[in-house]
Amino acid sequence: MHSQIKEYLEKQPSDRRKIMENLREILIEAVPSLNEKMEYGVMCYDDLYYIANLPKQINMGFSIIGLTPEEVKLFEGTGKTMRHLKFENIDSINKEELVKIIKLVREKASPVHPKKKK
Repeated sequence: MHSQIKEYLEKQPSDRRKIMENLREILIEAVPSLNEKMEYGVMCYDDLYYIANLPKQINMGFSIIGLTPEEVKLFEGTGKTMRHLKFENIDSINKEELVKIIKLVREKASPVHPKKKK
């Protein structure tokens, strides 16, 4: 675990931390090769996913670049490059469905900030 992410999680209230840790575990289990970092104050993964603690819920964000309009409807929000799913408690996490969405994004979506060619 990236040291900044560990510090970030340690500062979260325990109920929120459990949700975030669970989402992180599911994400890394589904895509073990992910690189994680803190960026913009949230946990980021390969510019395809993020996990953020917001006032009323935890959001897990996904790149929608390259997804079909029908696939984009799986998510909430109005962003042009990223949309999200909301999790208000640990019981709101459906691991099986979440893994399907994670893998769909990994297979079809492009990173929000593609690496520049040198």
